[in-house]
Amino acid sequence: MAVHILQENLKMQSIVDKVLAGERLSLEEGMFLYESDDLLTIGQLANEMNRRKNDNNVYFIENMTLYFTNVCEDNCAFCNFKRKPGEEGAYTLTPEEMIAYVNQHYHEGIREFHIAQGHNNTVPFSYYVESIRALKEHFPNVTIKAYTAAEIEFFTRLSAKSTIEVLKELQDAGLQTLPGGGAEILSDRYRKKMNVTKASSDQWTEVHKTAHQLGMKTHATMLYGLIESLEDRLQHMIKLREVQDETNGFMVFIPLAAQPIKKSAGIKRRSYAIQDMKTIAISRLMLDNFDHIKAYFINIGTQLTQMALTFGASDVHGTLIKERISHAAGALTQEGLTRDELVWLIQGANKKAIERDTFYNTIKVY
Repeated sequence: MAVHILQENLKMQSIVDKVLAGERLSLEEGMFLYESDDLLTIGQLANEMNRRKNDNNVYFIENMTLYFTNVCEDNCAFCNFKRKPGEEGAYTLTPEEMIAYVNQHYHEGIREFHIAQGHNNTVPFSYYVESIRALKEHFPNVTIKAYTAAEIEFFTRLSAKSTIEVLKELQDAGLQTLPGGGAEILSDRYRKKMNVTKASSDQWTEVHKTAHQLGMKTHATMLYGLIESLEDRLQHMIKLREVQDETNGFMVFIPLAAQPIKKSAGIKRRSYAIQDMKTIAISRLMLDNFDHIKAYFINIGTQLTQMALTFGASDVHGTLIKERISHAAGALTQEGLTRDELVWLIQGANKKAIERDTFYNTIKVY
């Protein structure tokens, strides 16, 4: 027993030394961290790496999530947002209807529209282009963050255009950045087992590489807590790290705790708090070439989000107004937070609250 403890301590110390020296961690070292019970050392190490990158700053944005349509051709096993054409609850808003919705909730502080939706093949590609164009014409000062890499791949099939043609047309209409959704776990074995019929792992990464080549900065996510192994999570991070080495186009990584299908699901269907904290901290340590790791309060709740700010996270996302995708499943958290609540959350962790724009330019320091 004593020899085993000594070996564990020596291995942890070697990882600490590597991180403090600015050296990259391997998959095997990531596995050691996931399997270790020394949560506090992992958190402190991630906090130190984050402090070196971001000082004491934690970022948030005033944004709105928008959902033009929930009609989707795919059948991902974890999604409760999608509807089939004609199914009860299915909808597709016109650009004019979306403008009317935004006008009901909009105020001058909103700096970003985050658009998420289904892969609706009952409307043409031009519908998606004109939706962006209408928003940009009515709200020219708001950044448009829209269409995951999986949606872009869907658009190439819908329009018979190449990835670069689709992205350029959307850019011309007002698209400025891609969200990170659709990545799930970047493993084709996982995607087959979970019936993820949208973009493959390689297609997802190629869309982001192409966007980076066009000058777009983008986001990256990982959906964890379903059937994936710890090694799957680490391989996902390493794939993103390799893309970032090549393009330096990702701004932030967002680990997303999977939600059960129903709000009534018991605690055994939800992620462990320990795993949430470990995943955020290990993400920070593995993704040494990412500036930011985001703690997403929609999926892990406000209290764990606040804790995550001492486990390597430097971003708490935004106000959102009314999130729907996680809440269509089993999320029990708030659908959005106010600016004052986000500032309170950050300051409660003894961090400096920084209101930002989409591209991490400082708007206001609190």
